[in-house]
Amino acid sequence: MNARTEPAEAEIRAITRPPLVRELLLVAGLFLVYKFGRQPATGHTGEAFRNAHRVWDLERAVHLPGEGDVQNLLLHGDTLVHIANTYYATIHFPATAAFLVWLYLRRPTHYVWARRVLAAVTGAALVVHLVFPLAPPRMLAATGLVDTAREYGPSVYGPPQTDHLSNQFAAMPSLHFGWALMVAIGLIVATRSRWRWLWLLHPLLTLTVIVGTANHYWLDAIVAAAMLGIALAVILPRTSSGGTPISLRSPRRTATPAGQPPEAQENPAPVEENVLVGAGR
Repeated sequence: MNARTEPAEAEIRAITRPPLVRELLLVAGLFLVYKFGRQPATGHTGEAFRNAHRVWDLERAVHLPGEGDVQNLLLHGDTLVHIANTYYATIHFPATAAFLVWLYLRRPTHYVWARRVLAAVTGAALVVHLVFPLAPPRMLAATGLVDTAREYGPSVYGPPQTDHLSNQFAAMPSLHFGWALMVAIGLIVATRSRWRWLWLLHPLLTLTVIVGTANHYWLDAIVAAAMLGIALAVILPRTSSGGTPISLRSPRRTATPAGQPPEAQENPAPVEENVLVGAGR
């Protein structure tokens, strides 16, 4: 990058990065809504188990793979299943928070739409949690699955009757998977590395973990992916500057016009597509 382009890029980043205090409050509010917004759905035990039987029967009717096949892979050794339980308990929030912080600091032109998509998916998921309480497969005897967190640890849940910090009947959709998929999509779009597609390992591992530990059905992940797709389709065209839609293509380098000095051709300035001027307003 030559000296002539650095002030321009610095100015663009300053314009597009939303105020820090406001963003901290928004993200903290998103976390609190996620954490406590599901509480009104607690106590719907009978309905949650009836819905669980319906989901389980539907999966068998459409010939989805059995969740037990994934769990059997994890149960080959105590170490593997313990790692899966730890991944489920510890990666979800930190990975998503780190993703948002990195975008805010390094890719502010992508931060705004990513935060809006996450907020939209989370809000829609909470509505589904309220209207469709669902017991996870680890609670449903018909599945024949093991509650791996209780048997092998670590566990983030207590007995459903005494656990007042979380709603264990909020399996559908899986925000573990929805958020992980959004993190991967956001990083693929916002980075240039040829290895960026490896970020898809995060949602793939998350899917394996949530199904293998019997915390979610396949349909929980499918619904989460569908909701994320809808949120992206609705929000990206609105998150624009001057009416130019945002593209999910990753940033690329622009070609250097003929006639420029050789040093400019050797070191072209990286230019991000679809700059969101004023996007934080």
